[in-house]
Amino acid sequence: MAKIAYRLCVVLVHGAWADGSSWNDVIAPLLSDGLHVLAAPLPLTSLSDDVAALDRALERTDGPVVLVAHAYAGAVIGATTNERVRSLVFIAALAPDESETVAELFYREKPHPQAPQLAPDAHGLIWMPREGFSTAFAQHASPERAALFAATQRPIAVACRRGLRDPLGRQNRLGTSALKKTG
Repeated sequence: MAKIAYRLCVVLVHGAWADGSSWNDVIAPLLSDGLHVLAAPLPLTSLSDDVAALDRALERTDGPVVLVAHAYAGAVIGATTNERVRSLVFIAALAPDESETVAELFYREKPHPQAPQLAPDAHGLIWMPREGFSTAFAQHASPERAALFAATQRPIAVACRRGLRDPLGRQNRLGTSALKKTG
């Protein structure tokens, strides 16, 4: 039987207030390097819904996978137990400790004085204030691009702040060194 050679697949996972298009500037160079790339869409309705959506996206891939997360999506990639995942990459992303919720991680420390005030609307959705895109979400973006992010944002549900009480299987899949804190 012939052995099938799989290409590495890089799965990019967006954070709150964004969608897969937030990775557009990253996707083209990865494709030109011969990698299979997928931007996984998250519904941003709850952490468990987001992990399930990521797992469905992983079903569309073959071979070894590198998961790359930004912001909130760090909690999502950490919670998947897909056996083809070989690496987790956290880009300014959350990495909750075992049994820690997203909310607990956010409130470990006092918020930065310039942090935007976030509160759910009547539907339980949290929207980033327009000025928050230039101060907290995309600090290095041009004013025009920050305005575009604000205009196209997707809200995150309050339920996303609650956690899966067993984040990941990181230890089982990647070994204890993946959990060690640095610095």
